[in-house]
Amino acid sequence: MGILEVKDVNKRFGGLQALGNVNLSVAENTCHAIIGPNGAGKSTLLNCLVGKLIPDTGSVMFDGQSVLGRTPFEINQMGISRVFQTPEIFGDLTVMENMLIPCFAKRDGSFALHGIRSVFSETGLREQAEQMLEEVNMLDKRHMHAASMSRGDKRRLEMAMCLVQKPKLLLLDEPTAGMARADTNNTIDLLKEIKEKRNITIAIIEHDMHVVFSLAERITVLAQGTPLVEDTPENIKGHPKVKEAYLGEAA
Repeated sequence: MGILEVKDVNKRFGGLQALGNVNLSVAENTCHAIIGPNGAGKSTLLNCLVGKLIPDTGSVMFDGQSVLGRTPFEINQMGISRVFQTPEIFGDLTVMENMLIPCFAKRDGSFALHGIRSVFSETGLREQAEQMLEEVNMLDKRHMHAASMSRGDKRRLEMAMCLVQKPKLLLLDEPTAGMARADTNNTIDLLKEIKEKRNITIAIIEHDMHVVFSLAERITVLAQGTPLVEDTPENIKGHPKVKEAYLGEAA
């Protein structure tokens, strides 16, 4: 049994079968990639994992508990954090102020932003935020306004904001999208360090195969909402079903 278990999940949008009998098992303290062509159902599956969508049938279990019917806030409280494709940070706040946002999350998904600066010096909060920023090599940028940073640094900040909540599972939705190669490689190195230091489980949706094969220990390939194959990166690379899904012809 993995820390994340998806069993027989189906999801339709009108006449479109977005997910069909999806089964997925993510082992604890591993990095598991979910890949596939555009429209394969990757984002739909991810949204089912974090409470944004409810499957028509099937089950999604995390650490022995069902996530179905729970709000995104409740799922976050269970120990699941998500990094979105576009970094979700507050540009008019400094890096350090952004780090305090998770402390003010409300059950309805909003934030008590008016309270961030007033408690900035509270015992423990500053130290915890500084420790996490140091871990992601951003402590020297703690006084910068987030809007002025590069996309790579914004992504690094968003990961720090997730990690300060001490999640058991980190879900990454194309974390290197729009990045220059140098920022992509830095993100890969950061994720490797995070996984090693924190023994955290990572599930990643990514189109960049350089990222996938650099990080993943297991890979699930989706096509038209259905899993084609799940295997190690070495076996996925030359798999005929994978080549057919991506290239349109069998190897």
